[in-house]
Amino acid sequence: MTIWRAQRGDRRLTAGWHAATALVIAVSLVAQLVLTVRGISVLVDDTGKAIVEMPTRVLRFFTYFTIQSNILAMTMAVSLLLRPHRDGRLWRVARVASVVGMTVTFVVYLVALAPILDLEGVAWWTDIGFHIAAPLLTTGGWLLFGPWPRFDGRSVALFLLWPACWIGYVLIQGTETDWYPYPFLDAGSRGYPRVLLNCLLVATLLLGLGVLASRIDHRLGRFARTPSEARVDRL
Repeated sequence: MTIWRAQRGDRRLTAGWHAATALVIAVSLVAQLVLTVRGISVLVDDTGKAIVEMPTRVLRFFTYFTIQSNILAMTMAVSLLLRPHRDGRLWRVARVASVVGMTVTFVVYLVALAPILDLEGVAWWTDIGFHIAAPLLTTGGWLLFGPWPRFDGRSVALFLLWPACWIGYVLIQGTETDWYPYPFLDAGSRGYPRVLLNCLLVATLLLGLGVLASRIDHRLGRFARTPSEARVDRL
C-alpha cells in the first residue's frame, strides 16, 4: 500500500508538472498573440506604432524560434500529460527538438537578447514565460520525470532539419522584407559573412546540446525508478 501511494504521488506530481508547463506556455502565447493582433508592445517601432499590417504581424509572430519552440514544448507536455510513457520515431524527434529548442531559447535570451530588450507590463511577463519559466519547466520535466531513454542519434540528426529550414526561411524572407526576428540574423546590417558565422555557431550549439541531451537521457534511462517506465506507448 505504501509503495502504491508513493507511485500514485509520483504520477500526480508528474501530471501536475506537465500541466503547469502547458499552462504557462498557453497563457503566454494567448497574451502575446493578442498584443500582436492589436499592435501593442510586440512587433512595433520605437514610437510604439505597429510596423506592418496585422496579418503580417501574426506571420512574423510565429516566425520566431522562441514561439515555435514553446509551441512544440507545450504539445509535448500535453502529450505526456495524456500518456506518460509515449514513444515513437516522430515523437522522439519532437521531444528532442522541444528540449534542445527550449534550452537554446533560454541560453540565447540570457546572452544576446535580454540586455537589449526593454519591455514592461504584459509583454514583460510573457517574455519571462517564454524565455525563462517555460524552458526551465520543459528541461526540468525531462530531467525529473522522463520518460527515458528516448533520445538517439537518428532523432538528434532528424531534429536538426527544423532549425536548418527555419534559418533558410528567415534569410530568404529577410532579403525581400528586410525584417529578421533576431539581431544576430540581420544580414542587412551585419552582412552575410557575419550572419552565416552566427548561424554556424547556433548550429554547433544545437548539435552539441542534442548530443549532450542524448547522453544524459541514456544515463537517466539506466536508473529508471520503476519497471513501469520501460513501458512504451507508441504513436
